Amino acid sequence: MLDIKFIRDHQKKITQAAKNKNIKINLDQLFRLDEERRKIQAKVGEIRNAKNKWADSFKSKKPSGEELAQGKKIKSDIVSFENELEEVSREYTKLLYQLPNIVSDDTPIGPDETGNKVLKKVGDIPKFDFPIKDHMELGRLHKIIDTEKSTAVSGLRFNYLFGEAALLQFAIVQFVLETLTDQKIITALAKKTGNPSAKTFIPVIPPVLAKADIMKKMDRFDPIDDRYYLQQDDALLVGSAEHTMGPLHLNEIIKAENLPIRYIGYSTAFRREAGAAGKDSTGILRRHQFDKLEIESFTLPEHGLLEQEFIVAVQEYLVEKLEIPYQVVLKCTGDIGGKADFRAVDIECYLPGQGKYRETHTADYMTDFQARRLNTKYKTKDGQKDFVHMNDATAFAIGRTLIALMENHQQADGSIKIPKALHKYMPGGIKIIKGK
Repeated sequence: MLDIKFIRDHQKKITQAAKNKNIKINLDQLFRLDEERRKIQAKVGEIRNAKNKWADSFKSKKPSGEELAQGKKIKSDIVSFENELEEVSREYTKLLYQLPNIVSDDTPIGPDETGNKVLKKVGDIPKFDFPIKDHMELGRLHKIIDTEKSTAVSGLRFNYLFGEAALLQFAIVQFVLETLTDQKIITALAKKTGNPSAKTFIPVIPPVLAKADIMKKMDRFDPIDDRYYLQQDDALLVGSAEHTMGPLHLNEIIKAENLPIRYIGYSTAFRREAGAAGKDSTGILRRHQFDKLEIESFTLPEHGLLEQEFIVAVQEYLVEKLEIPYQVVLKCTGDIGGKADFRAVDIECYLPGQGKYRETHTADYMTDFQARRLNTKYKTKDGQKDFVHMNDATAFAIGRTLIALMENHQQADGSIKIPKALHKYMPGGIKIIKGK
């Protein structure tokens, strides 16, 4: 959510941002409702003052019948104007919530992912001297991925993981948690990106259910067709751990010296994948249920962009340790997810089975857009208060990471080498998934 003063001062910029993000807005109506809201607030204040004066005048004497009638009218007027204020405020907030965040100066303008900008490529695309298999061929060969039984039990876009695939999932989780709580590694990455803080990440296992109101504050309620909405509870299953980590400091004031606060959360996530019929329908790339490790960070405003750069460095470190070639992509206006994003960066890993890079990570910087809705502030030692800035990012989406691991590290005999970084987390130090 944007501040109304900022909106008035930057109307052209906000209108352009809305156009570039394909979002419809109505600033004229917003300003009209804001003026009406302010007038009603002033009127309510006047009547309340009149009520207080009326009450004070009868501390030493009883009111007459006429004076009692006057008091009742004042109370009735207060209720009437408060109801009107509530109605106008509701419409005002609805329009305010429709406004998108502005974008950074370096965000490319484009209609969709075709407008994204590749910043760099890292790692060599593997060259195989044998016919390559995609992850599902490998999964069936080793009996570690099954989508047929899951379809019979749960429907399309679900899967079972067995054996080494299940073990790999938890090896990846342990690898990430150990890395992001390692002071030496975090210090080096902070120094590399010029980030003033080397604070490590706090591990979190968050709820997978969020109230509808919370998801709206997070700007993650829509598109509702892509969410699993539980009408009886007016709540939604999360599409990412950040949906319930972002509100961790709802209505809180954090001491400035305690920032940044960094979390690394692990949870199952759910998406209907509405509108994706026929798109990545085979395999485990695009699922209704998947597991993710997600980063959430709260910072001072002046460090928000540096925090995003630091988080991207963390993502790169993790991917490089798994020996997967990747590219870093600056997302364009038409591909940025939701209204909240000020700047978004993707990491795309190379998938030999598809012969191209696919998005596996994202890093979203929201400035104070979410914090205003969540009422999450910081306070300096001299008493100044303002809203924190927030970042969220993928550490690993497990399914997509398994695809990249299996396809990039496959061998001629169908076996799959496990990256050295994961050896110590595999039972018995398993280093290779051998043919069955």
